[in-house]
Amino acid sequence: MNEVWYIYIMTNKPNGVLYIGVTDNLEERVKEHKLKIYSKSFTARYNCDMLVYLEEIEGGAEAIKREKQFKKWKRDWKIKLIEEMNPSWIDISENWNIDFTKSRLRK
Repeated sequence: MNEVWYIYIMTNKPNGVLYIGVTDNLEERVKEHKLKIYSKSFTARYNCDMLVYLEEIEGGAEAIKREKQFKKWKRDWKIKLIEEMNPSWIDISENWNIDFTKSRLRK
């Protein structure tokens, strides 16, 4: 049985800086971006704290392969992909009731 992985795109504002990531724990990963757990990371430096796209993939190897494909795409293609799923560029994670007081990395 394959586990579910996610390809996701974070941004700092509509049509802003784009960050493409892959994870097997989307809620925790989004929380890490929003809390800027890794203060020197790309998403922390560019304030990419809005989840604007996600895709479920079966298995880690396939997810990593898909992430590498995304990263090679032209910006216009990425924007089109986001706008097909999320035309208003809303933060998909906004209503997730994430508990920001608990994190697997925050003590």
